Amino acid sequence: MHATLSSRGESATYAVIGAGLTGASAAWRLAQSGADVIVLERDVPASHLGSSHGSARIFRYGYLDPFYAGLVVQARRSWDELEETSGRRLITPSGSLDFGAVRDPRRLADVLESVGVDHELLSPDEAAARWPQLTFDTEVLWHPGAGVIDSESSVLAMLDLARAAGADVRTGWEVASVRHGFTGYVLTSSTGRTVHAEQVIVAAGGWLPALLRDLDLPGGFADAMPQFEVRQENAFHFPYRDVEDHGQPLPGEATSWPTFIYKGEDIQTYSLPGGRDADWRGQKIAEYNGGRRIASAAEQDGVIDPDNRERVRSFVARFAPGLKTDSYAETTCLFTNVPRDDMIIDRAAGVTVVSPCSGQGAKFAPLLGELVLDLVTGTALASERFRAVGQRFAGV
Repeated sequence: MHATLSSRGESATYAVIGAGLTGASAAWRLAQSGADVIVLERDVPASHLGSSHGSARIFRYGYLDPFYAGLVVQARRSWDELEETSGRRLITPSGSLDFGAVRDPRRLADVLESVGVDHELLSPDEAAARWPQLTFDTEVLWHPGAGVIDSESSVLAMLDLARAAGADVRTGWEVASVRHGFTGYVLTSSTGRTVHAEQVIVAAGGWLPALLRDLDLPGGFADAMPQFEVRQENAFHFPYRDVEDHGQPLPGEATSWPTFIYKGEDIQTYSLPGGRDADWRGQKIAEYNGGRRIASAAEQDGVIDPDNRERVRSFVARFAPGLKTDSYAETTCLFTNVPRDDMIIDRAAGVTVVSPCSGQGAKFAPLLGELVLDLVTGTALASERFRAVGQRFAGV
């Protein structure tokens, strides 16, 4: 079914705000269930102004928390369904390395053992013999089931499936406010257009903090929203030193380098093959939460922080001898945090807020829509881990 016209304007059972990974997933699962869905995106799907653009995100099982490690196992099944249904390869195998004293590889190994994920715990020398392009200062966890997510293609695949099931996807439709109507809610755009919906799913990513001011949320639910921290992160692509062809992997092949996460006392980084974003010529590396804080996505300016660039270059010189230390491409991206690092999936009075914060959203993308569907249809309650409970950062 499609959004319909009435005397009050366009209407739908569900209006989804945002066409990134989360919004696309919610739209797919809701439309798949037979619901009447309209998606409202301020720009274009997987916009570079949001958090779901490009072709390089990490799919990994490495969590110190068994709850989230087990959730990745569920998400992998959803990814398999999405790839099979869409006919697209969306995760390229890479395997992943975890090291650094704060990362705690030994404890990670215990967690992966508890959820049945294949892994190896290696000494620094064993890891160096296998991956001479990297330097290791602690034990190393290797889990081969990790991969590189093509984020943009995943968004487009889920939206294609949503449209095929009847969803209406609107682009260039910036939601300015969500207010109670006679029945349900009235969503008004920045240009004065309106849509009426019985329920609203807000999947606005880094735009959420600003939009919250104009969301007609029940008082208690509004007060329970966590404090959101939006950062403009910096990501750098460093070229491989060797002359081996590091081009696009063919279907069924793995990437030439693994993804890796390093968490030490002085710096925390994540890295993955850059994929289409950087012509498959190098490794993407960024400092975890190394970017400047901004009030919302509206304040991003795309300017690289030179101090952050130097910190990442120093990391490469110390830990990645297989890379040249001058980046050949660099960009900024949005990163939204909440104090407890848990995803927010909660609802009240017909409004569902979905914010897979703290760098977690991509790997769970096709599962998020299932969780939203269960919540809005009453099939299941939100996990207590996903409830909005008024989290605040220390000192605030």
